Amino acid sequence: MGARKRIKADAMKEARKKIAFAKLNNCPTSPRKMRLIADLIRGMDADKALAELKLNPKEASGRMEKLLLSALANWEAKNEGKRMDEANLYVSEVKVDSARMLKRVQPAPQGRAHRIRKRSNHVTLVVDSRQIDTIQ
Repeated sequence: MGARKRIKADAMKEARKKIAFAKLNNCPTSPRKMRLIADLIRGMDADKALAELKLNPKEASGRMEKLLLSALANWEAKNEGKRMDEANLYVSEVKVDSARMLKRVQPAPQGRAHRIRKRSNHVTLVVDSRQIDTIQ
């Protein structure tokens, strides 16, 4: 690895130490279905997002709720001494990427076969505290 790449990688490592995030790999839900839930909570306050996910009937919302709770726990571990209520936390970033795809075969008429693609995804959720500007 060259010097510039190493310096850039070290800078990225330091930046990741300051943010609280949670990652879910190989979630057996299609990325399209998970993105519907991700778009629903992106930019929302953390407590409102938890309530929204808890009441949502979609199957992907249960997984996203668990991931959000994990990200909040990670924020609390990194910021010891601060309370989550006073920090005004919100979901700053949600990324849903495609993951591995299981390829299966389903029988079709006249001796043929159709390929079934069972998709999965990777989800990255970042939680941050919102800065409140006090105007005097």
